[in-house]
Amino acid sequence: MMVQAVRGGESVRSVARRFAVSPATVLKWVSRCEGRRLDRVNFEDRPRGAKVVWNRTAVADERRVLELRQHLRNNSLLGEFGAKAIHSELSTRGCHPVPSVATINRILKRHGAQDVSRRQRRPAPPTGWYLPRLAAREVELDSFDLIEDLALRGGQQFGVFTAVAIHGRQVDAWPEVELTASTVVRRLIERWSQLGLPAYAQFDNDTRFQGAHQFVDSVGRVSRLCLSLGVVPVFAPPLEHGLQNAIEGFNALWQAKVWQRFEFGTLLRLLSHSSRYVHAHRARHALRIEHAPPRRPFPGAGGSISMHP
Repeated sequence: MMVQAVRGGESVRSVARRFAVSPATVLKWVSRCEGRRLDRVNFEDRPRGAKVVWNRTAVADERRVLELRQHLRNNSLLGEFGAKAIHSELSTRGCHPVPSVATINRILKRHGAQDVSRRQRRPAPPTGWYLPRLAAREVELDSFDLIEDLALRGGQQFGVFTAVAIHGRQVDAWPEVELTASTVVRRLIERWSQLGLPAYAQFDNDTRFQGAHQFVDSVGRVSRLCLSLGVVPVFAPPLEHGLQNAIEGFNALWQAKVWQRFEFGTLLRLLSHSSRYVHAHRARHALRIEHAPPRRPFPGAGGSISMHP
């Protein structure tokens, strides 16, 4: 054994040559055994570095992250409880130090607190690629859709008319007992009176948007409203889901963060909570809204809206 040979008087270099190791290795083991009996020395190799990593997150900080995730999951108005939401909440509360988003993600992964697995993502085409001025961020487009066949406790059926701006992300969601073309027109006027007019309004091929098909050369009332205001109606081709990604994404988000999180006994309670969610969502995207393409002003009280193109 190397240590025994050195203690017996053999030189370090000769021992190193005999055991085919470096002199530094021989010195390491001699130093570890210095002043101790060989049968009482632990000869297991040790990993390099300090026994405790200097930048390891404290157990108390990890526990705080996990507790805050559970709190946000149950109480967040936006229904967000991932690493970014936890980081933002820790900063708001003035905690110090605040772990980075990457560190929070590692804590959640280490404790099995991540709900989804990673998937491979490929670059998406530019937003609004199918309309050149929209893709160039010169104009705005509002996309609209319907969520149907929902029921309150007690069996009352209703639907939701939803809206989202492609660049600015201004969203809206209106629960309605009756979703008719008249309802759509009323909500369009309400939204555009508040936000201003986009260049385009996008719909799917539902007859409440497109108009009835039994009359030749007829134009539905939604299209007439858009054309009277100088807004170009755009209808997504059937089975072409890419054009509807923004509104379909918001539909899924609204159902996950509002409808599926709570029980609503009345439509009024649902409408109140949905309005607060829309307000919080717009506040979250305030910077994006500020840098969105400009909208045209809605006709003033002195003007009139013609329903004929």
